[in-house]
Amino acid sequence: MKFLVNRIEEVIGTVSLSIMTTIAFINVLTRYFFRYSMAFTEELTLYLFVWAVMMGTSIAFREGSNMAVTFLYDKFNLKSRRILDLLAGVLGLFFFAVLMYFSVLEVMDEIEMNAMTEAIELPMWWFTGAMPIASAFILCRIASRIRKTLSASPIE
Repeated sequence: MKFLVNRIEEVIGTVSLSIMTTIAFINVLTRYFFRYSMAFTEELTLYLFVWAVMMGTSIAFREGSNMAVTFLYDKFNLKSRRILDLLAGVLGLFFFAVLMYFSVLEVMDEIEMNAMTEAIELPMWWFTGAMPIASAFILCRIASRIRKTLSASPIE
């Protein structure tokens, strides 16, 4: 269970990428052999790509490997870097909390309006649900990183 909690983003991302790859491959085969393109595959691939990207973003926050410009950061001493890390964490928490709030509103609107995707007629919220779910994962990952930064040994 602990493995699943620690690696949930990887599981969801892997499933999304596997489905994307499979349907894209099948679509290529049907185009080549039957001269028929399945339009729904493009729509499904796009929506699954959103899931994969959002899960990748959460993984990057978990691993601390999100993109950073360190030109100025590297010029600070360790105490200042720690303060900058905390500031970045707080700003990240704020940003993803706002993103989660508005994406939850969007999902609720889509459920209320019974919005469906155009080609495959699936509920739209199945795919836009990636935003609030990934935002929640990211908030947990940022909070964990902040906790590690605060519990690190004091810098003199």
